[in-house]
Amino acid sequence: MPERRSFSQWRSHPWHGLSPGPAVPDTVVAFIEMTPYDVVKYEVDKETGYLKVDRPQTGSSSPPTLYGFIPQTYCADRVAGLVDGVDRADGDPLDICVLSERQINRAEILLKARVIGGVQMIDDEEADDKILAVLAEDPVWADTLDIEGIPDAMIDRIVHYFATYKTLPGREPTVRIPQVYGADHARAVVDAALADYRVAFGDDRS
Repeated sequence: MPERRSFSQWRSHPWHGLSPGPAVPDTVVAFIEMTPYDVVKYEVDKETGYLKVDRPQTGSSSPPTLYGFIPQTYCADRVAGLVDGVDRADGDPLDICVLSERQINRAEILLKARVIGGVQMIDDEEADDKILAVLAEDPVWADTLDIEGIPDAMIDRIVHYFATYKTLPGREPTVRIPQVYGADHARAVVDAALADYRVAFGDDRS
């Protein structure tokens, strides 16, 4: 007789129905929305949980890494409190960029990633951090524990992408990037986003 296993009859919502992983904030589960091959901005529809077309990319660059979010995170007061000069966050799940040596050319997948740093991004005066991570057990990046293990050229490419990907011709940029930070601060951002989620959607609501 087949072994009885626990499963959901219905598709789990990738933001609310999936676990961020048993080893947060060091290692997290990431839900991937975009790959470096995408020239259209995809993101999860918050109501249905399905991937939707958000907008065509306005520039010529594509995401330099796999790009998605950490389930059961939310960027609100605690995330904003880690950024000088802002008093609010963007109200979305916490974004994550994942480096992989092997090409991964499809989205709407789950993977396990080790947190190594982050890009502190402010968009229209809202905190919009981008956590940087490496694919767990990756043959090249597996031993990378902090952002210092990533080549400067790759970090520059990631920063340039986020500094320019929302810029429209004839309009002033709304994005600024005060700093790039290491693993310790990145883990604090993940913890803050997990706490913001619990307050907004979970057991910590008052």
